[in-house]
Amino acid sequence: MKLNISDRKKKIITRFYKIAIVIIGLVIVIFNDTFGRLEGFVEFIDFYFILVFITISHWLFKQIKSIIRLKNEKAKTELLHLKSQVNPHFFFNMLNNLYGLVDKDSKKAQELILKLSDMMRYSIYEGDKDTVLLSEEITYLQNYIELHKMRYHKVIDVQFNIDVKNNDYEIMPLLFIILLENAFKHGVENLRAHAYVHINLEAQSNDVNFEIENNFDVSQDNHEVGIGLNNLRRRLELVYPKSHTLTIDKTDNIYNAKLTIKKL
Repeated sequence: MKLNISDRKKKIITRFYKIAIVIIGLVIVIFNDTFGRLEGFVEFIDFYFILVFITISHWLFKQIKSIIRLKNEKAKTELLHLKSQVNPHFFFNMLNNLYGLVDKDSKKAQELILKLSDMMRYSIYEGDKDTVLLSEEITYLQNYIELHKMRYHKVIDVQFNIDVKNNDYEIMPLLFIILLENAFKHGVENLRAHAYVHINLEAQSNDVNFEIENNFDVSQDNHEVGIGLNNLRRRLELVYPKSHTLTIDKTDNIYNAKLTIKKL
């Protein structure tokens, strides 16, 4: 309803400007013979056109500003919606595992609950922010890895190499988790043995490089692009439109993803 009222106001203001300009123009035309002989008529005409120019420029500026504001609000709304979609099924899966662990291994279940609580808190409160410290995002990824290690009953080769030279680097939250989640979901989840996930994260003064590689079961590969990956690409387009590169390579049974973000 507010949008309709705003539209009506814009139409009324636009009509007012048009009518005012037409009326002034008609007055000048009708009384041209009379005013043409008066001293200062030329100055009056100059003043009139300057007034019209200023009025139209002011109106155009307001319209452009309104369009930009609405576009930014739409982008922010879409971004919040995309963030809310990040890894909800992971939490449901983890809760199901906790249900089975409560009677079998209560101590392990307690550890899982604490880590899961930290991750959920981060997703809810930090995930709504425009940016977070890279160090906070790293801790979130480490908690995710530890939860999966506790969850599986098989040996997984997980390596997370971190080389961060700028601890104050800020980044959009929940950015790398989709690539990490895909490595476990489509790789580790379906492999009975020899599963691995190797991660390299480097942060220089002007950019962040995130690379992740994992193996997967070829027989379980459906070659479809998941919702999570489309979500990531869209968020990158909204926040880092001309300052990111995302490449994904798949050869034999190896999946490799590289994401580079330039500092805004």
